[in-house]
Amino acid sequence: MLMRSTGLGKTELLAEIIGLKRQGDYLIMEVHTISPVFWKIRSGLSRRDLWMLIKALLKMEVIGFLLNFPAWSKEPKHPGEF
Repeated sequence: MLMRSTGLGKTELLAEIIGLKRQGDYLIMEVHTISPVFWKIRSGLSRRDLWMLIKALLKMEVIGFLLNFPAWSKEPKHPGEF
């Protein structure tokens, strides 16, 4: 996963999702950045957040992306500025 933040300027973080667990009314997603710094980031996802994510995943553009099975085994190309 690539991450950017306005607070970090042009710095781009490489990260991976480590886990997802329920804690009360939230799902806690843990992400570890692995380059250029090593951070442990946790996000609390509410049902409203998850509903937004589900709606986004159901868009045709995203479904087409997910169903492109040959691309799953390839190294992704950098998306450019995002």
